[in-house]
Amino acid sequence: MDKLLKSISYIFHPLIMPLLGVIFYFSKSPRFIAPEIINAKVLSVFILTILLPILLFFLLKTLGKVNSIYLNSTKERIYPLLLNCVVIFIVTQRILTPTQAIELYFFFLGILLSTMACLILAILKFKASIHMIGVSGLFMFFIALSIHFNININGTLALMALIIGATATSRLHVKAHDSKELLIGLFIGIIPQLILTPYWL
Repeated sequence: MDKLLKSISYIFHPLIMPLLGVIFYFSKSPRFIAPEIINAKVLSVFILTILLPILLFFLLKTLGKVNSIYLNSTKERIYPLLLNCVVIFIVTQRILTPTQAIELYFFFLGILLSTMACLILAILKFKASIHMIGVSGLFMFFIALSIHFNININGTLALMALIIGATATSRLHVKAHDSKELLIGLFIGIIPQLILTPYWL
């Protein structure tokens, strides 16, 4: 059980949530989108939101700005979060613009707002759970998509609810966060997506 709870934090890592949102969108969208365009978008998001942050992390570690991937202190979080804001902004301006996929544009805009909120809290020395921000933001996006496309994804939503619970349990188990930090992370993930939903729903 100990190994399972620890592995959950890696399986549902915040870095993969934006990519999962993009893949889910293209798999459920009723619009015809050429396969080559889908592949290009997915690959671009993978490079920018997963590979690039990993490379930037090693750069920050080399420069002595972070000590480990766990980012245990609020001070260690500032540079990674700041760089992630820049990366997400690039995605909204170059990869997923409003004219290409308005749903994904606002999804990533919500991610940007959540990341900025987490950055501000880190500067104020409060460590909100980035894991909870990632899974809860994705959960809210899935709900909005089900309404937007008028599709039944109750199974997916139930699974996401379980994932949120499992992620929270995992973070408590490894003593990475307390319940307050998890709850704040949950709201930081959900609220920006909820606020932006009327602009595309």
